[in-house]
Amino acid sequence: MIISASYKTDIPAFYGRWFLNRLQAGYCKAINPYGRQVTTVPLSRDAVDGFVFWTRNAGPFFDALGEVSARGFPFAVQFTITGYPRPIEASVIHRRRAVQQMRELARRFGPEVAVWRYDPVVATSLTTPAWHVENFRTIAGSLAGVTNEVVISFAHLYAKTRRNMDAAARAFDFTWSDPDADWKGALAGKLAAVAQDFGMQLTVCSQPEFAAASCAAARCIDAERLSRIAGYPIPAKVKGNRVGCACFESRDIGDYDSCVQGCAYCYAVRNAAAARARLAAHDPDSEFLIGPAREAMPAERMRFRPSY
Repeated sequence: MIISASYKTDIPAFYGRWFLNRLQAGYCKAINPYGRQVTTVPLSRDAVDGFVFWTRNAGPFFDALGEVSARGFPFAVQFTITGYPRPIEASVIHRRRAVQQMRELARRFGPEVAVWRYDPVVATSLTTPAWHVENFRTIAGSLAGVTNEVVISFAHLYAKTRRNMDAAARAFDFTWSDPDADWKGALAGKLAAVAQDFGMQLTVCSQPEFAAASCAAARCIDAERLSRIAGYPIPAKVKGNRVGCACFESRDIGDYDSCVQGCAYCYAVRNAAAARARLAAHDPDSEFLIGPAREAMPAERMRFRPSY
């Protein structure tokens, strides 16, 4: 079993102590966002084939990664670095700091461990196609030799996300849109060419229509990458969690409405107040990331991965 930690929230940034406690205990408990059923997820070495961590800030988690490695677990890190303006990403660490962390990941644990995510791509008056290409080129240049893959996707903008984007646009005087497929395809091709210049394969997450000849379909939960890291085959089957997802089967141990990065486009958080409240309710000594006495999550929030 591969454990995802977590595409629902940023465990490395905010919940590292809890994760280490659960790793030492050998299990955690997770809550189904639909019906709130509780299940026990084993985290012992004999039960877990590897971990995939998702983050925008790995700094607080390096000691935990050292413990994961010492216990013999192979792992990969999906590291999102977008460098967007503050009106869109209110509390994300600066891209230079994130790049330094990703370089340190590769130095300590090997270049296969670190996967860069430029995800999601959002279209605003602050982030035009030309801006994306130059911003992407700057980050890619700073990550040359650190990773061999960069994952993109184009933002899924549903009712809750639209409300948050509208609120940010009003507060900071910008506009946003959901461009057509031609706009997205053209930009994907340009980003793929830049990635190739710096020795990276650009892959597209769960949007196969934009995985053109210069791109490929992303497998964010990638048993093949984990196998290369481990040095032996990791058995897993492809079982995406939505249409177009090419990931291998995994079990996610995160919870929604619990990340306080402040990204206006993120579907996994209703609003900043909800995230702050759930973070405040977190007990690092609990079996649960967030205790079960919380409201059920709307189904809309479950359809797509957030951009971690």
